[in-house]
Amino acid sequence: MLNAADPGFLNGLEGLLPKGTLRTPEPRYLEEPRGRWHGIAGAVACPASVDEVAAIVRHCAAAQVGIVPWGGGTGLVGAQIMAEGPLPLVLSLERMNRMRGVYPEENVMLAEAGIILGDVHRAAEAVGRVFPLTLASQGSCRIGGNLSSNAGGVNVLRYGNARDLCLGLEAVLPDGAIWHGLKRLRKDNTGYDLRGLLIGAEGTLGVITAAALRLFPKPAAEGAALLVVPSPAAALRLLALAEARLGQVVSAFELISGMGLAFLAETMPQVRQPFADAPDWMVLIDLGMAEGADPQAALEGLFEAALAQGLVMDGIVAQSLAQRAGFWELRETIPLANRAVGAVSSHDISLPLGEVAGFIERAGPALARLGTWRINCFGHLGDGNLHYNVFPPKGAKLSEFKGMSEEVKTLVHDMVNALGGSVSAEHGIGRLKVGDLERYGDPAKLAAMRAIKAALDPLGIMNPGAVLRRV
Repeated sequence: MLNAADPGFLNGLEGLLPKGTLRTPEPRYLEEPRGRWHGIAGAVACPASVDEVAAIVRHCAAAQVGIVPWGGGTGLVGAQIMAEGPLPLVLSLERMNRMRGVYPEENVMLAEAGIILGDVHRAAEAVGRVFPLTLASQGSCRIGGNLSSNAGGVNVLRYGNARDLCLGLEAVLPDGAIWHGLKRLRKDNTGYDLRGLLIGAEGTLGVITAAALRLFPKPAAEGAALLVVPSPAAALRLLALAEARLGQVVSAFELISGMGLAFLAETMPQVRQPFADAPDWMVLIDLGMAEGADPQAALEGLFEAALAQGLVMDGIVAQSLAQRAGFWELRETIPLANRAVGAVSSHDISLPLGEVAGFIERAGPALARLGTWRINCFGHLGDGNLHYNVFPPKGAKLSEFKGMSEEVKTLVHDMVNALGGSVSAEHGIGRLKVGDLERYGDPAKLAAMRAIKAALDPLGIMNPGAVLRRV
């Protein structure tokens, strides 16, 4: 049974910490981007060191007070928001924002959890390297939250998820013990992979305070193209052709639908459209190549080969880095247009690549049996991750369809599950998808997850109700 972070608890905690560490909760700590929930908290703790984090966790464990870790507040499944129950303590890592070391010769960076992802990028660029985790929210999300959610983004095709970009961690476990796992090793075969366990656990097994991040050489030549394709099936064949011709230099391969462009025209007419008539489907392909390579020539050659095979119908190869940046601005603005239109139900799904086209082909007609919709399907086609979002018909009010969101979600998720896919590709489970995990999760995996949670956090203080339902 959890207790509230009441005045007595807070007075005791305040005596353990430097002045100003405890704060009254501001609205930003209690809101999430989509406005689904409003959180509760007795206070916000903003520690400046791992020792202070450990002191906070030990005090919470002794009093059995819940802890809700908070990174940048950008999560889309409510992991950073606790809306009910005994008042928790929100634990923000924003003051732990120091770079502890950069080792360009090792391609490693030691970063505290509160560093904003965009600042990680700039620190890597300063030594001629890149940290390839790239998200639309990189100006405000923080690396601790990125790791806790095992964030994906647009470069997973080439570099992997956040878990693949981390060598070691420093973390505070639920009893307040500090795990000193901040190692710069590629090989460390000394037992269970606690690093891999904490990454993606969404703060339910401990608090990540610092990470050893993998860096990569900065590509000497970069290029991008927007290519119009006749169908998602053709887009997947284009991906195979690109990889066969170009090898491992394909950094991103994004699917964009005509509905996404229509939403941009409707809500953000100032955004420049790439084509006079919006195509039904197009892909954004991005290359990062070695010195001496010519990405424009490579993309033009790919276009000619794809055109001969009927895989593309039109296209634009970026002629400058500015034009390439414009292509990416277009792609990254689509979620903002979605939000402005207002979805009945949004889905972060992944599928085996061979099932993607069939799912898209069948999901629309299946949803049509429930009503008339506008569907914006877009996302990271290179790794099978689609953002399949369902909207009211043009001119209709979102409020008229709110009662159907659960039915729409269940239909989409049932189809994904039947095809061997996942109902949470990159956003995590949080509190939003706890029921989905119970519905679609493998029973043996769920039993193991509950056993791990009980072993590491027997009091249930770490992010109560996220990922696994409170019992």
